[in-house]
Amino acid sequence: MSLRINFNLSSLQSQRGLSASQFSGSKAAEQLATGLRINRASDDPAGMAVSTKLKVQIQGLNQAQRNVQDGINTISIAEGALSQMHSILARMRELAVQASNDTLTNSDRVQTHAEFDALRTEITRIGDATQYASVPLLNGNASAFNLQVGANAPDLLVVSFPNATVTGIENDAAYAATGAGALSGTDLNSQATANAAISPLDAAIEVISGYRSALGAMTNRLQSTSDSLGVTSENVAAANSRIQDTDMAAAMSEMVRSQILQQAGIAVLAQANQAPQSVLKLLQ
Repeated sequence: MSLRINFNLSSLQSQRGLSASQFSGSKAAEQLATGLRINRASDDPAGMAVSTKLKVQIQGLNQAQRNVQDGINTISIAEGALSQMHSILARMRELAVQASNDTLTNSDRVQTHAEFDALRTEITRIGDATQYASVPLLNGNASAFNLQVGANAPDLLVVSFPNATVTGIENDAAYAATGAGALSGTDLNSQATANAAISPLDAAIEVISGYRSALGAMTNRLQSTSDSLGVTSENVAAANSRIQDTDMAAAMSEMVRSQILQQAGIAVLAQANQAPQSVLKLLQ
């Protein structure tokens, strides 16, 4: 083997190998410390691009799930108000049946009508007062809500809310189809008018039942949507994890390998740097 003192190829090769093992070890240590395989675009340009898109999708899915929950909460408030209206109408019907009985005097009916009229006013008050985040739900001013129920622009779902005031109930097509008279014009001041009030009350109860059924069906649909969004978000997150997250076992093995190579490289470099000294022995 030839000996040269101006150019030590073995030393340069050892330095290059040592530098490579130090870089590899540093990268493995960073991956272990951060838990991420891709810490910068240079680690995996294509993987970084895909991971970024998946992260955006995950954020959109998670927000959509919160939007769906807001929709469910809104419907729950409206349905609770409609349930109260149901109870009020049932009580009004009970009073009408009671006032239809000739065992009551007209004086008794006047007192019964006072409660009846107050309950009818309460229906409209509830319709006007039912709100979600200051947005009215049941007075006809919020006929439809657009819910963003997915990560993409077309993923819109329309939730419709009825006008559940007395006027709104009377104007409902299902109410008109019954042929019942106006609920707002009913009274219990006589046996005849009390008896005539029963049919409009039955029609109003049917309308409110229809409102509640529709909102209940929408709640079930939204719950299914929320469950689906949760599953999709989990699957996309898992896909992103496979691209971006560190394989801890592989990174640990790489760091140990790099440490061994660094130790060997240091030893070899020391020997390579000593090689030119052997020339002096030839000159002695």
